[in-house]
Amino acid sequence: MSAKRKATDAASSATDKKPKASTITGFFSAAPSSSKAPFDKAAWATKLTPQQRELLKLEIDTLDASWLAVLKDVLLEPSFLKLKTYLKDEFKANRVYPPANDVYSWSRHTPFDKVKVVILGQDPYHGPKQAHGLSFSVRPPTIAPPSLKNIFGCLQNDFPSFRPPENRLGLLTPWAERGVLMLNTCLTVQPGKANSHANRGWEQFTQKVIEIVALKRTKGVVFMAWGKPAQGRISKITKGTHLILQSCHPSPLAQPSAPVKFKDVNHFAQANDWLEKKYGDDGPIDWNSVNPKNTPLFKSKAQASAPAEPADDLPVGKPTNNKKEAPVLDDDEEALREIEAMEESAMKEAPKAKGKGKAKKEEPVENEYGEDDIDWDEAALKSDQVEEEAQKAKKGRGRK
Repeated sequence: MSAKRKATDAASSATDKKPKASTITGFFSAAPSSSKAPFDKAAWATKLTPQQRELLKLEIDTLDASWLAVLKDVLLEPSFLKLKTYLKDEFKANRVYPPANDVYSWSRHTPFDKVKVVILGQDPYHGPKQAHGLSFSVRPPTIAPPSLKNIFGCLQNDFPSFRPPENRLGLLTPWAERGVLMLNTCLTVQPGKANSHANRGWEQFTQKVIEIVALKRTKGVVFMAWGKPAQGRISKITKGTHLILQSCHPSPLAQPSAPVKFKDVNHFAQANDWLEKKYGDDGPIDWNSVNPKNTPLFKSKAQASAPAEPADDLPVGKPTNNKKEAPVLDDDEEALREIEAMEESAMKEAPKAKGKGKAKKEEPVENEYGEDDIDWDEAALKSDQVEEEAQKAKKGRGRK
């Protein structure tokens, strides 16, 4: 099949996923597949005030119904509505990363009843075309930041067959589709300003997400908490039901003082061993899935050949019916790369501008978290320092 035909088929498939909704009932009718009594969006929506409906439009449009069913009361809390009032102006002024339709992409890639692992991050990447709603993950052509490179290094220690994504990329959606919830503490950020949307209300919301997962996913979930801020967020989770894995942050800046270097923490192998005991053959995560050329970790296991269905890339304002009939991510990635290759070829064949040399081949974008500039990692570690200083000050006051 030609690259053009394959890319066209992928685009058509994505278009076919968009549901038709001519009435408010159709618009709000999707329900989580695991609910015994389907969540009635229409009934819930009619109880909202016009102002609430306006403020929660993004949640209604793009938050997966399985999550909306368990988070609907949290959305109506004063702190969240205040956050949405603030973000309304931020979006109008084009001061928000990731794009609006990606803020809740974690919910669509990992429906509530599929969550088996939670990886906690802090802040979305604040450069263009980087953040897309999953902690630690970056969208092509951005190369993997230093923290993610260390995560890949840990995986190579745990699974010798693991190889990072090609071209130094760092897209982690295959993990999300297999039950790994990659959740940031704050879900939005201003361009170029790390932690700029901190203390606006996201912390309370994402804490509720963590607590609801711990409370309702009673079969057991693996929580990976890297760095003290993440560890504080899971401090009250019942360890008998869930597996808690804690370590230093994967940032290179955390390694010199860490008693155990991140690459040696063995978290991914521990998680799979525990998930197999809890869920059987369908439990472990195929961490190799981020690179299509990797050998699947579990050839004989059902979960290796049947990942969770990929989420739609939803345009804002379009409803979701939770029916995901898109090709698997690997096909989408291959089609995307073929399109990019066609574009590069067209650029080379285009007439040369006067005084210009040959068109340069596009290289992966070195983001602001690259080898020479890791301000995002510094911001994460600064939170550790602020938290430690606050605890010391509190103890000091107690001695007086």
